[in-house]
Amino acid sequence: MPLLELTGVFARYGPIRALHGVSLKVDEGEVVAVLGANGAGKTTTLRSISGMTRTSGEITFDGRRIARKSTESVARLGIAHVPEGRGLFPELTVWENLRMGAVGGRGDFAEAAERVVGYFPWIERRRDQASATLSGGEQQMLALGRALVSRPRLLMLDEPSLGLAPTVVRELFATVRRLNEDDGLTVLVVEQNAQIALEVASRAYVLEVGKVAVEGTSDELARHEGVRKSYLGY
Repeated sequence: MPLLELTGVFARYGPIRALHGVSLKVDEGEVVAVLGANGAGKTTTLRSISGMTRTSGEITFDGRRIARKSTESVARLGIAHVPEGRGLFPELTVWENLRMGAVGGRGDFAEAAERVVGYFPWIERRRDQASATLSGGEQQMLALGRALVSRPRLLMLDEPSLGLAPTVVRELFATVRRLNEDDGLTVLVVEQNAQIALEVASRAYVLEVGKVAVEGTSDELARHEGVRKSYLGY
């Protein structure tokens, strides 16, 4: 049984339908990527899982129906969502932002924070610094760390590479790989940078105008002519 499964999910913003029957699954311990151009429905897919968008269709997590549940209820089940734009509180310090991840989370904050600092040692050194003064890459890493404090079973990342330098993107995705390989964390990542997403993910889906256009293993998608031309540039 998949850890997460969407079956025939529709979503709309007012009169505009954003998803047209999206079906996908994520098995426990996988990294799965969702690729596509702007407006394809990638962010809406994550928002639908998190209970932030009105949907129809079935969404199950660990066998439980979660479609139309509140965002808080979904988070308590063990789904952490790092939104596009990071969603930090700029007026709070690094450590205060990290602590916000423990609200409604599972387990002890001190132990979880120690684990996060193991991945991002600079957080401890700069714990009293205002998060607004961090670089874009540091803010993205802090947002990831805040999500990890909740000890999620599923980590969802929305465009984590957006606006970051290539070296920072590599570092960020190397951390995602470590979280998966060392800790067995399940990850669903929405990403426009198809090349790096396919390097880290084992499987991927391509969304076009709110529908799944292509799906398969990362190797299969890397060889798919349409994916290569549209998203990999060769």
